[in-house]
Amino acid sequence: MAALCEEFTLCGLIASAGAGAGQGVLGLEPGPDPDRVLLTDRGRTATLYKVSDQKPLGCWSVKQDQTITCPAVCNFETGEYIAVHDDKVLRIWKDEDVNLDKVFKATLTAEVYRIHSLPHTEPLVLFKGGAVRTLDALLAAPQQEIENVISDEVIRWSEAFMETQQPVLIFTTEKNGNYFVYVQKVNPNILHKYKLEQEESSHPLSFTAYTKNKILTLLCLYSNGCVYKILMPPQQSVPEEEQILSKSLLLKIVVSDTVLKGASLAILDKDHVAVLGCLDSPPNIAKECLSIWNTKFQTLQTSKELPQGTSGQLWCYGEKFFLTHGKVLTVIVYKCETSSLAAAVGKLKDTQTSGIRTVSSYVNWNMLPEEDLVSPRAQQSVTPKTESKRTLRSRRNNVAKVQRDTLTVEQLLSDIKDSSQNDIEEELRQFLSNAQMSDFQTTIGYIITGLVNRCKTEPTFYPRNCLVQLIQTQGLSYSLCPDLMAVALEKTDVHLLQLCLQQFPDVPEAVTCACLKAFLSINDDSLQGTNVNLDSVISYIDIALNDQVEKQTETVQNGFSSELMEEDSCDIQLTPKPHVVDTEELCPIGPQKAALLNAILHSAYSETFLLPHLKDLSAQQVILFLRYLQYLYIKCSENVSMDFPGMCSPTINQIMDWMCLLLDAHFTVVVMLPEAKGLLFSLHKFVRAQVRFYSELNKIEGSLQELQRIKPQKDFGLYSIEMLELV
Repeated sequence: MAALCEEFTLCGLIASAGAGAGQGVLGLEPGPDPDRVLLTDRGRTATLYKVSDQKPLGCWSVKQDQTITCPAVCNFETGEYIAVHDDKVLRIWKDEDVNLDKVFKATLTAEVYRIHSLPHTEPLVLFKGGAVRTLDALLAAPQQEIENVISDEVIRWSEAFMETQQPVLIFTTEKNGNYFVYVQKVNPNILHKYKLEQEESSHPLSFTAYTKNKILTLLCLYSNGCVYKILMPPQQSVPEEEQILSKSLLLKIVVSDTVLKGASLAILDKDHVAVLGCLDSPPNIAKECLSIWNTKFQTLQTSKELPQGTSGQLWCYGEKFFLTHGKVLTVIVYKCETSSLAAAVGKLKDTQTSGIRTVSSYVNWNMLPEEDLVSPRAQQSVTPKTESKRTLRSRRNNVAKVQRDTLTVEQLLSDIKDSSQNDIEEELRQFLSNAQMSDFQTTIGYIITGLVNRCKTEPTFYPRNCLVQLIQTQGLSYSLCPDLMAVALEKTDVHLLQLCLQQFPDVPEAVTCACLKAFLSINDDSLQGTNVNLDSVISYIDIALNDQVEKQTETVQNGFSSELMEEDSCDIQLTPKPHVVDTEELCPIGPQKAALLNAILHSAYSETFLLPHLKDLSAQQVILFLRYLQYLYIKCSENVSMDFPGMCSPTINQIMDWMCLLLDAHFTVVVMLPEAKGLLFSLHKFVRAQVRFYSELNKIEGSLQELQRIKPQKDFGLYSIEMLELV
């Protein structure tokens, strides 16, 4: 019995130069532990991801004119990472390394096809000419001559195994429609070559292999939908002449007149295999799908269509499928049970009790069924159906007079579906005041998911107070309620967005930029009176002074102004004009908008994923944001500590990082704008003055250190004038 379980997106796929996002990735290899994978794109970048958090842990890129040609792998013995760029240049780095241009480099004499890393042994390097070397032997003499084992053949697939504590490498080649299999033993160095038996009107699409009881078995998926099993002959100490391998039919997955295209084959256990591919039949539209087959009983266990298309690449690590789906890398969790006839035909009786539900470690809050929106605590206190209806009816008729003593999650979720906002607010307040549960975070996730789902179906329903109250419990994250910020953006609820940015540690870069764009688009006048937390701006913005300047500024209508009238009068003015505040010293935006932008500055991000979304800002929004960052930079530099007081105020590092990111994303546009020339010149002048100032401080650094070393020899009393002489 096999089934596909949870599905989630690990990351988006960015199209590299010369390769679109739909062409897949260069490779996906296991990381240092089972929860990490190493992704290499068809360009310049290798990224380490933590699967359970769906977040990158590290990202490394080669230079602009270089290309990674071999997927990066992890050396399980040393914890280092290995990759090859431009076919011959080997790079080795660690987690703490940032720039690949400064890590270990070795230039080889032959082009590398693939590096295979296995636990408890040195990685194996397979060259395009068929030669195999261990990494240690290669690093000892990088310029050693590499022989050509294959002639006019192209390697199509390779894999490495451990056999009796010794590594074995198997790879297949193709030449003029003929396929060959090579088995390479490293210690001792023995190479065997075999030829695959040809199949009429079909050709191999994918290979996979496994070893058991010292027997190596090769599985081949052909374009006619047949999976063949090939038992490799026992390895002799002396290579024999080329043998032709005979194959036996293991599984047929398609009907006649159907062609399988762009497929991959993966072994799950002794009785199950997974197939990813496109079924193309002439009268029908081609469909791409992922399926799990039982090889023991020749039955299809489960399948899933992929409407957005796939590159045909499939990886399987730790009971999880990794595959490209459209422009994202998707992870699908699966499970396989012991194969039996009852399970194969779907008649296996569920031996688990009906009250026990399988709890998954990956929760998709968008796909929760209605019956799953109940916590285990709530299930223990569910009342009979008729009694629940009577209680609900009485509550609706007289909610102000009668309240239930205990309110369960199930009752609250049921009321969220059709009750009024006032009733829901009152029930939520009662529930949170009495809630004492171990799974508090999960319960809050259920409640806010129910509220957001109703907001999406009913445009007039928006329980803002309930959402704010739930966020302030500090038990939520973006992963628990991914649609909440989208609804808040649609409603332009800046207060809720500010709370989410301050409370959620895992807001994606795309959502952060969407909030930034919304904040910059809102007029300052419309933010007057809005409930926005101003704690982050009160340390450097004089709100009263800003309001005073706004009141002093009058609009001249039809050429009339009281001030102009006084200037034209011949009477002597007995009262002097009030002092006019220099507007250049004021913040270019209002305090409410400044507080919202400070929440953006405090948000976590990765430069690689943030820069593409920053380019969506308009030119006017970029200029406004730059003016505010310049104002913060100047204000921050006025303090001796180079930081604003308070916990919520932006730091000098955050200000400089965002200023650099904004200029990197829009520099070619900003330099062409006339209104930006003065801003860029002012920034350049201020930074240059600071550099000159710190350069002068460096000149007297030695003198200041000498003063610190001088210690008084005796006590001169309460008052004295001392002369310190520097030798």
